[in-house]
Formats: sequence, C-alpha cells, structure tokens
Amino acid sequence: MPNIKPISDLRNYTEVLKEVSYNKPVYLTRNGRGEYAIIKVEELDKLRAMVRLMAQLEEGEKSAREKGWLSADEVEASLGL
Repeated sequence: MPNIKPISDLRNYTEVLKEVSYNKPVYLTRNGRGEYAIIKVEELDKLRAMVRLMAQLEEGEKSAREKGWLSADEVEASLGL
C-alpha cells in the first residue's frame, strides 16, 4: 500500500524521511492531490539509467527498422566471436 501523506507533514521532515526506503517512496499531497514523491537517491539513479537504456534500445530498434536487421552470424562476426 502506498505511503501517502499531506505535504504539511514535512514540518516534521525527519519522521517522514525515516519512512522512505528502497522501493517504498513517500508520496506527498497538496490540497488532496498528488504533488511530490520522495525516493532514495540510489533508486533515482536506477530509474535514470533505465530511461537511458530504453532510449538507446529505441534508437537501435529504429536503426534496425530503417537499415535492416542483422542476422545472428553477422552479430557474432562484428563482435569477433
């Protein structure tokens, strides 16, 4: 179950931060609507890395659609296997 708190709980931010752990963000609301999420830095780094990887995979797939796919033998040859 998500940990949702009103932003006013940040008055006692040390208690809020104690509730943040990996894969368990704390969501903050303003006027009853979701506004912020507090996550661990390691998790943020992982999310950024996943976004970069997905962008590179999309770029590779686009290239393959435009220029054609390589066979398994061609991949092995280009890798020197």
